[in-house]
Amino acid sequence: MTLSEMIQSIKLHPDYHKAGMLLCHNGVVRSTSRDQRTVTGLQVHVDYKKLEAILEKNKHLPGIVDIRVKIFDNQVLTVGDDVMYLVVAGDIRENVIDALSKTLNAIKTTVTRKTEFFDEAK
Repeated sequence: MTLSEMIQSIKLHPDYHKAGMLLCHNGVVRSTSRDQRTVTGLQVHVDYKKLEAILEKNKHLPGIVDIRVKIFDNQVLTVGDDVMYLVVAGDIRENVIDALSKTLNAIKTTVTRKTEFFDEAK
């Protein structure tokens, strides 16, 4: 599913008329790690049970209409490839930004595990 398709699907939600904002996150593989080593690829593993629990919880945050996520897991991704799409629809900016931040941080800290591949020659 593309990010555009996710946005279109969220617009079909029966409560979409309550949304005043859609906020999207598109994570990509960057060329350097946090410690500045050269990255050649990345692989992400997802705990879908934990993901489902986080989404269910955060869909009930104030003002949130829906949250959708797509994680490109169990494949080797290269620099520039999409890693994750996250779309949050809600009533006002403060609620949507808060929900996206909480959801993204929870996914990154408790749901996903990544393996980075490095160019050891650099």
